[in-house]
Amino acid sequence: MDPGAVAGNTTEAQQMILLRDQLIPEVRRLGLEILAVPDDLSAADTIKWINARARSGDIALEIQTDAFTDPSVRGATAYYIANNSDRQKHAELILRALLRRVPDLSSRGAKADTFTGLGRLAFCREVVIPSLLLDVGFLTSPGDRSLLINRRKDFALGIAEGLSAWLQTLNGLVPSLDDSTYPAINIVINKQSYAEQGILINGNSYLPIDLVDRLGINLIENQSLRLVQYRGIVYVKAIELRNYNVMVSWDKDTRTLILSSILSVCPGQLDRIMGSGNTSEVQMIMFLKSNNEAALQKFPDLPKLYREEAAIEGVSADIAFCQMCLDTSFLQFIGDIDATQNNFANLGAVGGGTTGATFPSARVGVRAHIQHLKAYASLEPLVQEVVDPRFRFVTRGIAPIIQLLSGRMSSDLQYGDRS
Repeated sequence: MDPGAVAGNTTEAQQMILLRDQLIPEVRRLGLEILAVPDDLSAADTIKWINARARSGDIALEIQTDAFTDPSVRGATAYYIANNSDRQKHAELILRALLRRVPDLSSRGAKADTFTGLGRLAFCREVVIPSLLLDVGFLTSPGDRSLLINRRKDFALGIAEGLSAWLQTLNGLVPSLDDSTYPAINIVINKQSYAEQGILINGNSYLPIDLVDRLGINLIENQSLRLVQYRGIVYVKAIELRNYNVMVSWDKDTRTLILSSILSVCPGQLDRIMGSGNTSEVQMIMFLKSNNEAALQKFPDLPKLYREEAAIEGVSADIAFCQMCLDTSFLQFIGDIDATQNNFANLGAVGGGTTGATFPSARVGVRAHIQHLKAYASLEPLVQEVVDPRFRFVTRGIAPIIQLLSGRMSSDLQYGDRS
């Protein structure tokens, strides 16, 4: 990893990793989703990684420190793509939020990327979603360096609040750091308007808990759930419903939360191994990282691979991905299988090898997993050449639903329910 600027017995890389790790929980505390790019990617690969996962309504921020031969030079700068007045306002907004929390940090202002030494910033120009580069000060300045090391939490709070305000502007709201009042939003479920409105908090949609009860979903059992009581009504973040097979989307122009109940559309299909699945790549990433923050460092493209390989064979990517999480302990590989084996379903080798099967790449390992599931769930032939070493030993079609994998893919009789 490139250490970047070096000064005062520390490096830019060290300080930015520490700041990022402080920033992530602060952003999540505001009810926002956040993804962190793996540390070992180059600048070009970082942009590719973001673009592959970006969705409408997302924003991207790169944080860095600067260096200069004169240690008296200091201050924070937010860079935006030149000749974009909206992005300039966003840069001013996030810089203002940072300085509000760290007033001792001087400001060098919001600047177009043409003012940099390169004359352009790839991060501001090549990322497909709105993006900014925030320079949080000069590591070579003793004053900036001391602030960054000793007031890291304040830096993280300021940046998190700036990101929240930025998202609010994209949703057509006037950004404010005062959450004493929340704007109302409309709710549509299964193409029908709901009589009661929801609220918008930090760019996230919240809906009344009474509506959740009408959907037959019991969220109260979830101890980690964030509930908000506002003006005598209890609200829950709409995104939570995605874990209960409800599709959630947002119409910015009409400020409407749109819900579609998958349970009512596809009754009895959720436990079937053969199917398309309903979970997006971003949802898979968030689910995996919520259980193991470092999960995707070695396998950054695993959610994408599961969606692609499952689609080819007609297997539910939802089921396959959840099974992978169970069998690898969310990619911690605490059992007999090692990460280097690219074996994500504890597949055995022919002849009963003690260490299980090994595959040459993550994609081939995912393909073997998908093929193994198809062997159990379907009589249809494989679309791709067989790579699952035990495919021919499975009684085809014996387990069309996930519960029937208990005692077959695992000796655990509750295995299907746990998957």
